[in-house]
Amino acid sequence: MPQHLTRTLAIAAFATLSALSLGSAQAQDKPVNLKMGSWVPAQHALNPALIAWGESLKAASGGTITATLFPSEQLGKAFDHYDMARDGISDVSYVNPGYQPGRFPIFAAASLPFMVGNAKAGSAAIDAWYRAYAAKEMKDVHFCFAFAHDPGALHSRKKIVSPAEIKGMKVRPASATIGQMVTLLGGTNVQASAPESRDMLERGVADAITFPWGSLTLFGIDKVVKFHMDVPLYVTPFVWVMNNDKYNAMSASQKKAVDSHCTSEWAEKVASAWAEFEISGHAKLAADPGREVYKLSPDQVNAWKQAVAPTEIQWAADLKKTGQDPVPVMAAFKQSLTKYKSGM
Repeated sequence: MPQHLTRTLAIAAFATLSALSLGSAQAQDKPVNLKMGSWVPAQHALNPALIAWGESLKAASGGTITATLFPSEQLGKAFDHYDMARDGISDVSYVNPGYQPGRFPIFAAASLPFMVGNAKAGSAAIDAWYRAYAAKEMKDVHFCFAFAHDPGALHSRKKIVSPAEIKGMKVRPASATIGQMVTLLGGTNVQASAPESRDMLERGVADAITFPWGSLTLFGIDKVVKFHMDVPLYVTPFVWVMNNDKYNAMSASQKKAVDSHCTSEWAEKVASAWAEFEISGHAKLAADPGREVYKLSPDQVNAWKQAVAPTEIQWAADLKKTGQDPVPVMAAFKQSLTKYKSGM
């Protein structure tokens, strides 16, 4: 028999044995069902992407890992989703770390205003950067990936053009970092999760809100704010995390399947559909004659950037208090944004 044919048959035989071995290993794996917690409404654009993640994981595990999504705060309040994953109330959770000020000081860098320009490549950039820190800062859980929504803006009951106009206003911030921005500009923060925000504005507890465009309508907030500053002010970064015990109890092949779904590529996949939803929401609000969606001049944008610049200084000071050097952390973040062409 010719040598090249012998080699080809040997390779084919090895591949067949490897496939049989993998199939046998998966057949022996114990079934695992993941309870996935999501606090946004069932109809939110993020949820189908999370379901698709679970379906892909099922296929990669040979059907041994299945996942069920519980949206609309069914497993617990939005503020609690990190601790729910830690404690096993959920097996996997969609978390806004910014809901807990000071708890995740490194991750807060991704919340700084005028930093991330888009959610698609931006999510991959945030995820690739944060992987170096997640195991330490979020050691209570198994980190899967980080991602962000498309840039959000300031929406209010009255038209706001200058950062000086925030003084004396009550603003619901998207995160603790944006809350620092509000304080810096002389405003008062009103803490509320996304599902609670409309009620706060409706009752006059808040005058304005930082929020992404499509979600504004989804949560009914468009009914109580009519002025929209059309500037990509910030993004809110999120994480998708798993209960440590759940992950550790899996077989080697199941862990491999999970690891293949906890990547920067998946961060971008999950963020992309949501980004399209927010972009279409912007177009819908801009076309509504009953509201004012207004641009700022370059000088006005620069005034905002200068006014909020101290938030980065504050972030660095807060991180330094924890014994960590903020300089290499921020440098790595900005390098990642440059690499993925997603900075502002």
